Amino acid sequence: QVQLVESGGGLVQAGGSLRLSCAASVRTFSDYAMGWFRQAPGKEREFVAVHKWSGGAVYFAYYADSVKGRFTISRDNAKSTVFLQMNSLQPEDTAVYYCAGDPDGSRRYADANEYDYWGQGTQVTVSS
Repeated sequence: QVQLVESGGGLVQAGGSLRLSCAASVRTFSDYAMGWFRQAPGKEREFVAVHKWSGGAVYFAYYADSVKGRFTISRDNAKSTVFLQMNSLQPEDTAVYYCAGDPDGSRRYADANEYDYWGQGTQVTVSS
């Protein structure tokens, strides 16, 4: 059974940084597209970033426009962990952040329905 466990959320002032981690219990982690989504109160879950295997040792990262240039997604395949480094945080980044795994690496990486596995979420709160 695949499990994803997020950590690293918390309370930070505007302009600050946080680093989220997501540890996965999968045997073929390196093949998975690993994404981050977030959901703010009263809003739908939205795509944040994805780290996607392209073949061989090549991976690509894609970001939502709202976080491009501020957030960085990365992974450590040896530890089956994906990270989300969040800099220059703003109050509008406040949300529950979810890690998600897609073993098929769908092209529709921004669509939450393409992901088979989800973590429990970690709260990120940015104060102004």
